[in-house]
Amino acid sequence: FKKVKVDWEKIGTILEAGRASPSCGNVQNWMFIAVDDEAKRKKIAELCFQQYWMADAPIHIVICSKPQEAQRHYGIRGERLYSVQNCAAVAENMLLMAHAQGLGACWVGAFEEDRIKDVLGIVKEARPQIIIPIGYADEEPAIPSKYKLDNVVYLNKWWGRVKDINVFFGYHSAKFQ
Repeated sequence: FKKVKVDWEKIGTILEAGRASPSCGNVQNWMFIAVDDEAKRKKIAELCFQQYWMADAPIHIVICSKPQEAQRHYGIRGERLYSVQNCAAVAENMLLMAHAQGLGACWVGAFEEDRIKDVLGIVKEARPQIIIPIGYADEEPAIPSKYKLDNVVYLNKWWGRVKDINVFFGYHSAKFQ
């Protein structure tokens, strides 16, 4: 990340994109902690298994779930699965909005949960799920390879194959490339 501060207006837009995310039954069982304090960002980077590159980002957004709110409506599945899925939807919206504003951002899920809770004063009932460092990218990493569509799509059943997926989806120009 470049040593350039990000305007709070951009951070607010990213937080708003997260707040507008879908959630199971619209329970919206999340909270966000925006961290701009340098010492805390350095500690967070350390607690993310020494991913010290994170500390260069001028802002970290920590997405926390409140699992008991989903559990109240959906039982154990709400607590253990839907809460994680809800936060994942938040993270995706935030990452897309950061990118749309010309910012660099990354999904970090590897961290020492209890110690992150201590550093940020997160209440016992909440769980940090994802940390997103945000700033202006100081590099342009290569786009990671992705599987081709016909390697990840089945039709009607597992192993249900389409002979030519491009024709099936109406991508006729793919035949002429």
